[in-house]
Parts: sequence; structure tokens; C-alpha cells
Amino acid sequence: MTNVLQFSQKPPSKFGFERVRKRKKESPAKGGQLGLFTGPGGQVFRLPTDIGPFEEALLLDERGDVRAKEAYRHAISDNDSAADAYCNLGIIESKAGETAKAFDCFTNSLERDPRHFESHFNLGNLYFEAGDLRLARMHYEMGAELESNFPNLYFNLGLVLALMEEFQPAIDAFKKYQQLTPKKEGRKADDVMISLERSLALKR
Repeated sequence: MTNVLQFSQKPPSKFGFERVRKRKKESPAKGGQLGLFTGPGGQVFRLPTDIGPFEEALLLDERGDVRAKEAYRHAISDNDSAADAYCNLGIIESKAGETAKAFDCFTNSLERDPRHFESHFNLGNLYFEAGDLRLARMHYEMGAELESNFPNLYFNLGLVLALMEEFQPAIDAFKKYQQLTPKKEGRKADDVMISLERSLALKR
């Protein structure tokens, strides 16, 4: 078999998980009180009381507050953006080393919304890390059908296809990544594309 990934520099790493983000409301309701929360390091911040459980969990998550995990579970039990909450909870579980729980969260997200882009992307990442390239590819490709302009997906897909020795599809994926990113960022794919072009030439 052809050794594909021979780089002159350090091999590129895949892009990590993608959290679901919702646009925050511009201001709390008139006359509404503000909840006080203590964040990391004792920093006090405020959450408007007119936001739902998912938005509250997201605010905590973005601040690195350990209560985000329980807040996402509360959003799920309230059926408030449950697919989104499961997705973001899956990222927390994965970062904590709870891979099986992360798989369950992303799967539960897709059960509620089969077209949930971030969960497909994140499942692709988990399968990639687990060495199951076939399922990683499947979820990345499904994600690409849902969100065709997300560059990180094409970079990760390109890496998977390269490891599967599908050289031309891998090159096409990296080209798509470069089309969707600023030129400086797109250079991240240069080395792997050179390696793939050489491997493709040898195969011919």
C-alpha cells in the first residue's frame, strides 16, 4: 500500500468540536430582574431571567462554568432545544474523557433532529479519533450536505479520505476547504495536498 501522509513538516491536526451557538437576546425584558452567577475565579456575571434553559446553559458553557453540564440536562428535560443541548453536552463529555457518553449525546441529538449539522460533524470527529474512518467519512459527508460552506468539515474530511487512500477525493476536499477560508488559513492544507498529489502520481 502507498504511504500517503509523508510530510516535510508536522502532520496537520483535524479541527475540533463545533458547539451549537444561539444569538443572544439584545436585552432582558423591561422590568425583569437579573440573575447573579459566580463564574470561574469568583467573577460575578449576570444572566437575564427571560432566557430559556438552553440559552442559560450556553452562557454558562461559554464561560467555562462547571454548572453548564447540569444546565444542559435541565434544557433537555424541559425539551428546550434538546438536540442542541445534547450536542453541546456531548462536547463537554468528550473533553472530560467520557467518550461513550459523548457518543450517546450526539446520537440522542440526531434522534431528535436527524439534520443536526453540529452533531454530524462532532460524531465524525469522534469516529475519526476512534479510528473508524468509514463512519467518520459518512458523518462528515452528511454534514456537508447540510452545511456546504463550513470549511473545517472539508479539512477533516480530506484527512479521512487521505488516510483511506482516496487521493483525488481528498485533494478535492482540501481544495474546497481552501476556497472557503482566507488564503493565510488555507495554507494549512498545502503540505498534505503536495503529499497527496505525489501519491496520486505514483498510483497512476
